[in-house]
Amino acid sequence: MSALRAKSRRGKFIVLSSPSGGGKSTIIDRLLRQNPNLIHSISVTTRAPRLHERDGDPYWFLSLDEFMHRRDRGELLEWEEVYGDYYGTPRQPAEEAIANGNDVIFDLDVKGALKLKLLHPEALTIFLYPPSFDALETRLRQRGTESEEQLQKRLSLARWECEQGDRFDHQLVNDDLDETVRTVADLIERHCQEA
Repeated sequence: MSALRAKSRRGKFIVLSSPSGGGKSTIIDRLLRQNPNLIHSISVTTRAPRLHERDGDPYWFLSLDEFMHRRDRGELLEWEEVYGDYYGTPRQPAEEAIANGNDVIFDLDVKGALKLKLLHPEALTIFLYPPSFDALETRLRQRGTESEEQLQKRLSLARWECEQGDRFDHQLVNDDLDETVRTVADLIERHCQEA
């Protein structure tokens, strides 16, 4: 999409959702490299950063007080409590991006995705199923970021999240990364060409 076209249109919201370990971040990274008109909405969270994480990648890390202050001032498009921590989507950067003709892609859990769709029915929502629950469990174990108890909670939540997939505009099984990226890119392109 040309820069001229981007400036003459209002951008769109695109939401990618899957269970934890479903490949959202990897797919979004590839899409951002392919599409200069696509902006990634970085969420805020109250959880502590993991060893490889830093502020702004993959989240902005906030204290609980700061998160609640932003929520109460209406600065979040949506927010959820997940595993005792809070996650939310900053309103201002996303709204400024679409006003400037850019499309904004969100990496959200199912509850956050459905909340955003309720507030912005024009948003494109895509749900990624894992190839199997065994594959999902293997991915989560390979990350090595959760205790066994935390892992079991994530797997239990993943089953519920997969049951919600039919509430999204599109559903894909992420069993071939290259093919999934191509399909998501095509869905985004078609959605963004609509008036």
